[in-house]
Amino acid sequence: MSPEHPSDSVSHISSATPIAPAVNSWRFFLEDQGRSPHTIKAFMADVLMLAAYLPPDRPLGEVSTQEINNFLDWMQKNRGVPCSPKTLSRRITSIKSFFRWLQQFGVILVDPAERVVQQSVISPIPQVLSSSEIEDVIAAGKRFQLRKPPDTRYLELFQLLLETGIKKSECLSLSPNHIDQETPGEPFIFIRYTSPQNRYKERKIAISEDWIHIYQEYQAQFPTSDQLFPWSQRRLEYLLEDLGKEAGLDKHLSFDMCRWTCALSDWTAQMEANQLRQKLGISKIQWREVKMKLEQLAAGET
Repeated sequence: MSPEHPSDSVSHISSATPIAPAVNSWRFFLEDQGRSPHTIKAFMADVLMLAAYLPPDRPLGEVSTQEINNFLDWMQKNRGVPCSPKTLSRRITSIKSFFRWLQQFGVILVDPAERVVQQSVISPIPQVLSSSEIEDVIAAGKRFQLRKPPDTRYLELFQLLLETGIKKSECLSLSPNHIDQETPGEPFIFIRYTSPQNRYKERKIAISEDWIHIYQEYQAQFPTSDQLFPWSQRRLEYLLEDLGKEAGLDKHLSFDMCRWTCALSDWTAQMEANQLRQKLGISKIQWREVKMKLEQLAAGET
């Protein structure tokens, strides 16, 4: 939606409107954009906190960069409630997003949050599986596969994550229709998104013939039509946890660990950087931090 065609959400607000009513309009806009309820709730709370800090009924057009910086300084030093670097970064993102939206649709002429410095947060170096641990987990998956009754879910899920590096949410969204077995020797899976803002994450990822054979056995045991894994998020997490215990891992086997193990494997195999970025479905900005962590992980393995 372009600034030339303002949305209904801003039609009744102006630079004289206080922050709180404008935040409610922003919520409708974010919902229309397909943002998750969790993200919307966090964004609302962050901007309303700024509104509570400023003088009552402060008009949107009178909020200054200095006031926003004062608010962020107060939140870190004088509020009396711990504010982690990650929380601070998100609150800055929320405020920037809110005022950018106001300027985009002509509610305010100058964006006071534009010059606020974004506090980037580098999360800890992730844990990955070693080559021997991968072998142990695959062996554990095969034991589940050979039990009576046989259960191929463990091996199929782990092998899928190890080969593709897809996220938990992407795994839950997969359906049998997303698996292409038509081209001999070149099977792949489609990762699709319903929200327009996430279309850049859509991609095709090659999958091995070995996994296809496991998948076919899995389908015979658990026939599915709509979802590849018709269980809850927590149930799939339990499958990985049980698989890790069966393998005797000291580490906590998780979706995130499998994703990073896949990325590191591709990185050390010298997959071209942009190809790996696209395989992971991340933006160029996100790639900067991921690349740095992969370099550190690779250096730690040598």
